[in-house]
Amino acid sequence: MAVLKVEIELPQNLLAALGIPESELGRQAREWVLLELFQEGKISSGKAAEILGLSKAQFLDLLHQRNLPYLDADLKDLEREVAAAESASRFSQS
Repeated sequence: MAVLKVEIELPQNLLAALGIPESELGRQAREWVLLELFQEGKISSGKAAEILGLSKAQFLDLLHQRNLPYLDADLKDLEREVAAAESASRFSQS
């Protein structure tokens, strides 16, 4: 996979305030970008996990650690999905 390096400038005191060691900043920034891309629906959880060098289960653990949802749907959306799946299941059994 071809790699693109991106450089960003951050105030030194920001790192201190966040408690992020400079040696961890690159990994942390990469994680933040990939989590945001996943949350925006731009990449799949599998692709984000792959780029981060994690298994899908480890990526799901990371989402949990960061209090980020795996599914971005409200209850009504989920209820409609379940109803549609149940309807399709009944239809295919007929």
